[in-house]
Amino acid sequence: MSTKLTRRELALVVSTSAVLLAQAPVPLPSNPDEELKAVKDTIQQNSQALAKFDLPMSTEPAVHFRA
Repeated sequence: MSTKLTRRELALVVSTSAVLLAQAPVPLPSNPDEELKAVKDTIQQNSQALAKFDLPMSTEPAVHFRA
């Protein structure tokens, strides 16, 4: 199923999902190894949550970055 979204609709979906996914910050451990693991776990959880949204390539904005 292909759903077409405008940029404004995409912004609404992303902002809404960000609010829904907002979590209270977890205090980071003082041990650097545990801190790294906690941050990696958070990134993995966020990645899995964002993977639930199917975005077609046409939602990619036509922008060219030049150095």
